[in-house]
Amino acid sequence: RDEIVRLEKMLRDERDSLRNAEDRIKVLTGTDKSPIVRETAMRSLVKAIGWRITAGIVTFTTSFYFTKDYRVALSIVGSDFISKSGTMYVGERLFNKVQVGRSKTPGGGDSPWRSIAKALIWRVFAAVNTMVVSVFLMKGNVGAGAKIAGADSVIKTTLMVLYDQAWNKIDWGRELENVGGDGI
Repeated sequence: RDEIVRLEKMLRDERDSLRNAEDRIKVLTGTDKSPIVRETAMRSLVKAIGWRITAGIVTFTTSFYFTKDYRVALSIVGSDFISKSGTMYVGERLFNKVQVGRSKTPGGGDSPWRSIAKALIWRVFAAVNTMVVSVFLMKGNVGAGAKIAGADSVIKTTLMVLYDQAWNKIDWGRELENVGGDGI
């Protein structure tokens, strides 16, 4: 019995020693930092295009509902697609530089709070954009423009959080930094 206790203590001591040695190796090799997950430009582009298609369907639906004119609805969608595709891509690239709310584990994605923050920040820009375009295309009909922008904001904020969280389950287009080796 005493021999078992002595061997268990030796085993614990060896594990601690090994853990300390591994930590020291990480410090010496510069791999002691937590890995940072970054998205490639191609991933951001695919996410932006996929979102614009999803958002376009919503905008067409809300625009048509409030205007009863499919030409106006298509014009609003077309304008939205052109004006927001580039800004969505740029927004994804900018958010890629901020690590707040991003998981530190390999393959980890954005926390739900990060996705909500991204959706709300984007919605401010997008709602103003949709409202201005809608009012312009409907020759000054502010009421219908506000309804389209408001309905879009409610529906798309929820959808964008779900869309962003769905992308967390896709590893394609992610790179790890600070992991030693080539960082991929």
